[in-house]
Amino acid sequence: MKKEMRNRLVLVVGLVSCGFQLSAQTVFGKWKTIDDTTGEAKAIVEVYQKDNTLNAKILQILEEGREDAVCIKCKGDLKDKPVKGMHIIKDFKPNGTNEYKGTYLLDPENGTTYRGKLWLDEDNTNRLKVRGYVAFLFRTQTWHRVN
Repeated sequence: MKKEMRNRLVLVVGLVSCGFQLSAQTVFGKWKTIDDTTGEAKAIVEVYQKDNTLNAKILQILEEGREDAVCIKCKGDLKDKPVKGMHIIKDFKPNGTNEYKGTYLLDPENGTTYRGKLWLDEDNTNRLKVRGYVAFLFRTQTWHRVN
């Protein structure tokens, strides 16, 4: 009887740990954005699912002295609005396993909206690759998962 209980316990622990590993391998959650030019941490962004699409908003600005920054270069309704709370990715759709593509990837630094895609780094699922496109040119940032 004790051996059977131990085997069940090992099975349950194994299944639970697999579940934690699988849940850690998703693009959804909180990410620290890293500037691809300077290597500096810029913000904490929440990537979430809404109506079967991927979206993201800025939760916190990490740059000292810019915590209350506004989007000076944005156009339309976003002009001079706070960057904190701003939605920077809207309505990206799945394009394969853990890859999403869409047409609304906002860079609040320059007010420009790009086509883009994002995916988990296959070598480290705690890193998220975020790529913006202008024609055939692109720029990729690597964001780090916040636990």
